[in-house]
Amino acid sequence: MTTPTPAPVRVVIVDDHKMFRTGVKAELTEVAPGRLDIVGEAPNVDDAIKIVRATQPDVVLLDVHLPGGNGRGGVDVLQGCVAQESLAGQPIRFLALSVSDAADDVIAVIRAGARGYVTKSITGTDLATAIRRVADGDAVFSPRLAGFVLDAFGASAGEIAEVDEELDRLSQREREVMRLIARGYQYKEVAKELFISIKTVETHVSSVLRKLQLSSRHELTTWAMGRKLV
Repeated sequence: MTTPTPAPVRVVIVDDHKMFRTGVKAELTEVAPGRLDIVGEAPNVDDAIKIVRATQPDVVLLDVHLPGGNGRGGVDVLQGCVAQESLAGQPIRFLALSVSDAADDVIAVIRAGARGYVTKSITGTDLATAIRRVADGDAVFSPRLAGFVLDAFGASAGEIAEVDEELDRLSQREREVMRLIARGYQYKEVAKELFISIKTVETHVSSVLRKLQLSSRHELTTWAMGRKLV
């Protein structure tokens, strides 16, 4: 029986810089073809509220500082739209995407109803993942920002899904190899465990070290232990 392909997540991009909106749209289309559908965009508070109400997207990608607001236009958009529901009858979810990583900005938009907050240093692939997580109901934050939410709202760590931008660079197989190497497995043992060749293990390890910008197995072990992956 063939598993049905999930419907694409319908997204509205709200940011006052047209070039940035264009770049985000192009990047998301490239890294998540068929999985995200950009149904609208807006440069300011009033247009954003109109577009969101008209298109009823699944997720709104929202800049925090927008023209037409009180300094944090993203909060005004949230207050004008947060009670809306999508076409599927689900709440429209908001993911803040901002250059700011200030605690006050994070807390303000989360208090207003946003489901997550990531900074503009995020990669296209990580952003696509964050959008899908938010659409599924997860609370998603860039690594450093989750602490602000935990401190401000007393949420449990289990309620917060951080976007680990480094870990998300790795494929599933690379993560499997990385965990075994970090546990002290030799290449031959990894190959036997995963039913792959030693040469393939070497290729994956080289790729992991390059993507994580590490230079040795020792550094890789330290990196993995710091994230409680081993």
